[in-house]
Amino acid sequence: MMLIRNAEPKDVPSILALYNQAVRETTAAWTNREETLDDRLTWYEGRVKQGLPVLVAVDDADTVLGFASFGPFRPREGYRLTAEHSVYVDPAVQRRGIGNALLERLVDIAADMKLHVLVGVIDGDNSASIALHEKLGFHVAGRLPEAGTKFGRWLDLVFVARVLGPMQSPNA
Repeated sequence: MMLIRNAEPKDVPSILALYNQAVRETTAAWTNREETLDDRLTWYEGRVKQGLPVLVAVDDADTVLGFASFGPFRPREGYRLTAEHSVYVDPAVQRRGIGNALLERLVDIAADMKLHVLVGVIDGDNSASIALHEKLGFHVAGRLPEAGTKFGRWLDLVFVARVLGPMQSPNA
């Protein structure tokens, strides 16, 4: 059994472990710098203070299986109705619907917050993540060839986007 819930401060070490595993072993995070617990606590507290979601998927024992969040896409006010999301799942439990459940919940929260577009930024070789997003109504909005590097190779950056619903013209 799995439950999606709001993250709590006690979950931050598990969130940190999942993020740092991705930094060390994958191209999901285009950095080689692992975060500290203080870094991730600051990130968590900042999201919560801004009213932004930080979700965890947990099992019956309340073990964190994955986490997801979204934040501002770009800092200028013209982007205020667009958010960029991230979803990380423990490799030991991938392909069991956890990423799907986390992303569906993020989409619901973004729509409830009256956001207009949710954006994901994915390594171009991560076909599983691209397929998951497409299954949930996202479309590939662009590809930047060789936009980054990690593990001694060039990486393509793929943007996926989902318009969350019809909206009147935004107020200025």
